[in-house]
Amino acid sequence: MPVQELEVKRISSDVRKKGTILDPLLIRRDTFELDSINLVDVQESDTSDIDCLAFLDHDEEEEEVVTIAQPRYKMGLDFMDSTAADYENALLNTGFGKFHYLLLTVCGLIYMNTAIGITILSFVLPSATCDFQMTSEDKGWLTASPMLGMVIGSYFWGCLADTKGRKIVLIASLLLDGVCGLTSSVAQYFWLFMFCRFFNGFGITGAMGICFPYLGEFQPTKYREKILCWMEMFWTVGIIILPGIAWMIIPLNIKIDRNAFLFNSWNLFVAICALPSLLLGFWLCFFPESPKFLIECGETDLALEVLKDIYVANTGNDRNDYPVKTLKEKEKSSGISQKTNKSIRELSMRKPKEFKLLWTEIWEQTKALCKPPHLKHTALTCIIQFGITSSYYTLMIWFPELFYRFEEYEQAHPDQSASVCDVSSIVLGNVNGTFVDDFCGSPIEDSVYIHTIVIGLACIPTSLWLPLCVHKLGARFFLVFSLVVAGAVTIGLYFVIDSTQNLILSCIFEALTSLGISLVYTVMVDLFPTNLRVMAAALSLTFGRGGALLGNLLFGFLIDLNCVVPIVLFSSMLFVSGLLCYLLPNTGSQALE
Repeated sequence: MPVQELEVKRISSDVRKKGTILDPLLIRRDTFELDSINLVDVQESDTSDIDCLAFLDHDEEEEEVVTIAQPRYKMGLDFMDSTAADYENALLNTGFGKFHYLLLTVCGLIYMNTAIGITILSFVLPSATCDFQMTSEDKGWLTASPMLGMVIGSYFWGCLADTKGRKIVLIASLLLDGVCGLTSSVAQYFWLFMFCRFFNGFGITGAMGICFPYLGEFQPTKYREKILCWMEMFWTVGIIILPGIAWMIIPLNIKIDRNAFLFNSWNLFVAICALPSLLLGFWLCFFPESPKFLIECGETDLALEVLKDIYVANTGNDRNDYPVKTLKEKEKSSGISQKTNKSIRELSMRKPKEFKLLWTEIWEQTKALCKPPHLKHTALTCIIQFGITSSYYTLMIWFPELFYRFEEYEQAHPDQSASVCDVSSIVLGNVNGTFVDDFCGSPIEDSVYIHTIVIGLACIPTSLWLPLCVHKLGARFFLVFSLVVAGAVTIGLYFVIDSTQNLILSCIFEALTSLGISLVYTVMVDLFPTNLRVMAAALSLTFGRGGALLGNLLFGFLIDLNCVVPIVLFSSMLFVSGLLCYLLPNTGSQALE
C-alpha cells in the first residue's frame, strides 16, 4: 500500500481556515503522530476528495494549535484555488516583528503630531495677542479657523483615501500641514495667519483620520485592537512635549524687527512645530500601501509583493520563502470594475470620463454608509464623535488661557479664591470686542506650562491601562466608562474654587476624553469594510470637528450669558455619548472585511 504524502501547517487555534497551507513541511503519514493519534497509511485514491485534515495539537509551550494536513498530490483547478490564501492567513504568515513596530512608530508619531498641531494655538493665543492686536472675538475666530479646515477637509481626504490609497493621501496631508505651518510662522497679518491655520487644520485632519485605518489594516486580528490602543500613548506624549517646547522657546528674548517683518519667539515655536509633519511625510514614502486596500482594488499581485516585503522585514528570510503564493481575489462589485479594466486607484482625475467614474464610485460609497447594514454604525459613530470632540476641543483649547488668568487673578487678589466662572469672565469678559491692554505683553507664567505638562502626565496611566486590558474588558467598556466619568468631571468644574482644584479636574478630563476619542477611531476600524473604512472615519470626523467648531464659536457667548450653560451642555453631551456606546458591538475578534 503506497504511503500518502501530505503538506502540513501548524497555526494558532483562533485561525482554522480550511485548506490553507502555511510554512509547508513534506512528511510521510506513516511516521507522523499528533497528540497520540497515529495517522496510518492511506491510499491516494482515499484522499482524492478531501481538501484537508485538521487536528488539535499543542506546541512546546503547551499552547493550543491546529495542524492542517492536505494531500500533496491532489490535482486539478479546484486544488489550485484552495491554495489561495485569504488576507488574514497571508498576514499571519508574514510574522509579527520589525515591520509592525516601525509602522506603529510612524503612525504613532503622526498621531502625536496631530495632537501638537491641534493644540498649538493654546500657547500662541497669549503670546501673539500684542503682535496681532487680537480681541477676544479675534481669538475665537483664530481657534475656530483650523476647526473649520478640519470640517471641510475630513471628508475630502476620506474620499481620496478610499479611492486613491491610504499612503499617498497620508503623505499629501502631512506635507500640506507642514508647508502651511511654516508659512504661518512668518505671516505678518492676522488674516494671513488665520488663513494658514485654516489649511493646517485642513491637512492635519486627513492624517488623523487615515493613520488608524492604515495601521489597522496591516495587523493580524490577534494584535490589531491592542496595537491601535497603543496609539493613545503617542497622543499623550504629544500633549506632554508641546508645552515643554513652548516653555523652552516662547520665553526666549527673540525679536527680529526689519521694516514690515516681525519675528518673535512664538513665531519660532510655530515653525519648529511644523517640521515634524514634513519629516513624517518624507519618512512615510518608504512604507508600502495597505495590502488590504490593494486587494479591495483587485491588485492582488501587488498586495502579495507587499506581504513578501513585510515577511522579509519581520523574519530576515528570502522573499521567495514566503509560503503564500497566491491571494484570494475579492469579488468585484463596483461600477468601475464593470465599465473599465482599470483599478479605482488608476483612474485619472484629468480625464473627464474617468473623473466621472471616480466620483460616481465615491457617491455610491457615501450612499452605502447611509443605508443598512452600515446606517446604524454610521449614525452612532457620528453622534458620539460630535459629543466627545465638541466637549474636548472646546475646553482643552481654552485651558492654558484659563490657567493664565487664574495666575493673574490670584496675584492681583492674594488669599482670595475664584471659581471657573469668575476666571472665565476675565478671559472672555471683553463683551464689546475691544482689545484688552491689561494683560498685553505679560509673559506666560511658568506655572501655566507646568500645569499643562501635568495634564499630559496624568494621561499616562490611562494610556497604559487601555492596551494592557482592552482584550479582557473590551473597547466598549472603556468607551462607556471614560465618557460617563468625563461627564461627571465636567459638572465638577462648576464647583472648583482655586487653580489647584481646576488642575486636578482638568487632568482627569483630559485623560478620559482623549482616551474616548482614540477608542472611537480604534472601534471604527472593525465596524466598516475596507472600501468604506476611511470614508466612515472621515464622516464621523466631520461631525466631530463640526461640534468643535460650533463649541469654539459659541463658548464665549455661552459663558458670558451664564457660566452654568456650557458646563451643563458639554457634560450632557459626554453622558449621552457614553450611553450611546452601549449600542456599539464588541470588536477586535473578527478578521477585517
